[in-house]
Amino acid sequence: MEITLDEANAHASVKDLDFSPDGNFLASVGSGPGRIWKVATETSIASLPKENDEIFGFCRFSRSGDSNPVLYVTAMRSKGGSIVKWETTSWKRISSTHIVRDPISAFNVSSDGKLLVVGTIQGDIWIINSASMRVQSVVRKAHLGLVTALAFSQDSRALVSASLDSSARVTPIEDKKKDGLNLWFILFVILVAAAVYYGKSTRAVSWEP
Repeated sequence: MEITLDEANAHASVKDLDFSPDGNFLASVGSGPGRIWKVATETSIASLPKENDEIFGFCRFSRSGDSNPVLYVTAMRSKGGSIVKWETTSWKRISSTHIVRDPISAFNVSSDGKLLVVGTIQGDIWIINSASMRVQSVVRKAHLGLVTALAFSQDSRALVSASLDSSARVTPIEDKKKDGLNLWFILFVILVAAAVYYGKSTRAVSWEP
């Protein structure tokens, strides 16, 4: 429980912190640019600059096992909430994806690193595929008040959310890939059945006198 890093002027106000999975780095966001700290040397090694009118809110490293680890930072702009991705060796900005129109009030990453989730001040929950950065599902009015906390289960099959309205909720995570395969299989069966029926009809017509 000894203090290893004590930086009084890191930010005028701190909004969020997150350690990298290997424990080597600490990301911090608050007023001004984000900062990356090297834990072993207790020093700041990179600054994450803002663009245009961005206001950083939350930061999370991608989870262990990702082939290309990144840092996710939520940002608010005049058009709404976005998720910015940063590369974790040169600390350069990779992309910025607009997600919601409402301010983001909570953010997290699934244990397997495949999903991201944001909660809004309107009580909505948005689940995003981390590879494509596309919205996978939306739970409208999951809570009556703003979402204050989000956490995935260890197997990433359920999401726990809490709200300022003193409510907590468990939301099952749908397997979109599995659903997609089932849909393609059904379409394949229909096409095969149609082809067989058409083939039988053609042979029946050709034998008529």
